[in-house]
Amino acid sequence: MSWKEITNPETKAEALTKDFKFKDFITAWAFMNKVALLAEKMDHHPDWSNTYNKVSISLSTHSAGDKITAKDRKLAEQIDTLS
Repeated sequence: MSWKEITNPETKAEALTKDFKFKDFITAWAFMNKVALLAEKMDHHPDWSNTYNKVSISLSTHSAGDKITAKDRKLAEQIDTLS
């Protein structure tokens, strides 16, 4: 499944979003740890949530007015290599 580009119709904020599903909570948490280390290294941090074996990630660049930038696309590509 690829990343979806969404736009909030009221605020015009953009984001790349993707949902990941794993076999269990521990596997989902391990994935989140890897993403956290990658995001910290890139100095670009996702909005995300976790419920048991599911991780939902949203990427946008707040300093660019909540728009999708090359930084978001690069992080999305890197996250895909982890899953």
